[in-house]
Amino acid sequence: MATKVLELHRLVVTYGAIQAVKGIDLFISQGELVSLIGSNGAGKSTTLNAIGGILGVQSGDILIHQQRSSGKSDELVQLGVALVPEGRGIFTRMTVLENLLMGAYTRTDEQIEEDIEKMFSYFPRLKERSAQLGGTLSGGEQQMLAISRALMSRPSLLLLDEPTMGLSPLMVQTIFEVIRRVSKEGMTILLVEQNANIALKMSDRAYVMESGEITMTGRGEDLARDPRISAAYLGA
Repeated sequence: MATKVLELHRLVVTYGAIQAVKGIDLFISQGELVSLIGSNGAGKSTTLNAIGGILGVQSGDILIHQQRSSGKSDELVQLGVALVPEGRGIFTRMTVLENLLMGAYTRTDEQIEEDIEKMFSYFPRLKERSAQLGGTLSGGEQQMLAISRALMSRPSLLLLDEPTMGLSPLMVQTIFEVIRRVSKEGMTILLVEQNANIALKMSDRAYVMESGEITMTGRGEDLARDPRISAAYLGA
């Protein structure tokens, strides 16, 4: 049986008096690409931000590599968690290259330069703009940089929050191709994505979230064929 990298047990997250996540259970095994889909306001990004330590947890447990997470940033880095948040969060006054180096700031190995070249192979446009300030990049280029910076930490768990939001169809295709490639290379990924059609087709498994609760789960390809999912999220 594959090792579980992430487990959520009865997770509850609140915003003031509003219970945004209502006691959900979820797991991801080593090497899986798992999607979390649902309508706006379903609690998807809240869940991701709780795992990534941005939001506090009201109750329940987050286990990463069988270790209970406190949500503290230094602990999450040690556990190998990298979050690419909605809005990207790059360093706008640093160059592309400086952003990538910041992603590797905890590393002491000698493969950093090699990994930078790997990021440039994923996204050749970043190599062309390596000396350009992050804030001058287009939205799609900033998303490329945000994903690459996260990968520079060599995470054991990559959290992606709406990585294709607001991007052109061509840029969406580029981003998804790299996510698929990274997944095939063995990365464990939890993907929150509005484009349910593509997300389900490329995922090993998926969870459907509505009003703070998990309402369905299964293999991505099975959910993509489910008429309830088609009617609600795939425009069929």
